[in-house]
Amino acid sequence: MKEVLVLGAGYAGLKTVVSLQKQAGDFHITLVDRNDYHYEATELHEVAAGSVPKEKISYPIADVIDPKKVTFIQDSVVTVNADAKTVELVQHGQLTYDYVVVALGFTSETFGIPGAMDNALQMTTIDQAVAIHEHILAKMKAYRETKDENNLRLLICGAGFTGVELAGAFADERKVYADLAGVAPEKIEIICVEAASRIFPMFDDNLAAYGTELVRKVGTNLMLGCMIKEIKDGQVLYVTNPEDTEYQSLTAGTIVWTTGVSGSPVMAESGFDQRRGRVVVGADLRDPAHQDMYIIGDVAAFMDTASNRPFPTTAQIATRMGAHVAKNLALQLKGQAPVDFKFKSLGTVASVGNTHGLGESLGVTLKAYPASAAKKMIMNKSLLDIGGLKELMAKGRFDLYH
Repeated sequence: MKEVLVLGAGYAGLKTVVSLQKQAGDFHITLVDRNDYHYEATELHEVAAGSVPKEKISYPIADVIDPKKVTFIQDSVVTVNADAKTVELVQHGQLTYDYVVVALGFTSETFGIPGAMDNALQMTTIDQAVAIHEHILAKMKAYRETKDENNLRLLICGAGFTGVELAGAFADERKVYADLAGVAPEKIEIICVEAASRIFPMFDDNLAAYGTELVRKVGTNLMLGCMIKEIKDGQVLYVTNPEDTEYQSLTAGTIVWTTGVSGSPVMAESGFDQRRGRVVVGADLRDPAHQDMYIIGDVAAFMDTASNRPFPTTAQIATRMGAHVAKNLALQLKGQAPVDFKFKSLGTVASVGNTHGLGESLGVTLKAYPASAAKKMIMNKSLLDIGGLKELMAKGRFDLYH
């Protein structure tokens, strides 16, 4: 019996498992993840803001795996030894495999900015998102005693998709925060600091301009062209000109880091040829140096031949990678050659609060409420695709109007 080892139960890893377990054959799957649940990483901003509880964007791994074919191990990966075909875990020691799928996910990327990790709240896991929400509530309650207006200020570092979606979620919860603090909603400040002079670079000028105005319309102070140089306790230092030697500063009781992510540090620690935790994979998603190893999701750099750049790491491509790897593993287990992976994005949609958004889907430009509804349907599709009908019915977003 062949042993298939899958490392990581995010979009890519868990999709591989739920697809492969449906195949007949003489093989066994072992799935390893540090958590006993899967979560919708694209919805972490809602948990951080308090819009939804963590249970709404997560479900137990046990709910979707077949125990007759899959063994789940809750543990963290230390290193992967591709030549020896072994994986070292923190608690369970060494595992061996015939085939391995490395889908270890992402971590915050600080770009070497001093204090970014220690003095800003990260948002890459459910626990971190919950911690942000609890931190905000504590600051709002503290304002009643201290009258320190920094406690009313929510500062987001980075205006990528994650940053603007978090700003929109904060805006939705502004009244809740204000009530806790005992102030008018307009006293809750939301600031988003971004180094680039333009946001939404994946969209054309008109749609990007619409999105920028939308972010500001919900009450976000969007500070573009501000390059963060350091983060101190309760303070962000930045410049507006790369040649500036004197830093400007912003103070805030809540500082959240959303400037970017990199692949798992396990990739570098295991000696892979990687950059920012991502390995350039072959056309069939295998590691070029190891034909029994697939690398997918946030730790993979799959090249777009048209632009000669890697495709962005999104939930969409990760899920489709997982389905493709399951297909290729089924072929290899039958002694057949794997096939190449083809990817064309179906579109990208960002929410700015619960009822507004923007994006493109299947060549159609979406704005305002239609974009918001599309974003909810995308999450529903993800729930159905990996979690099945049970998780869709339990966690789905069926109220498209509010």
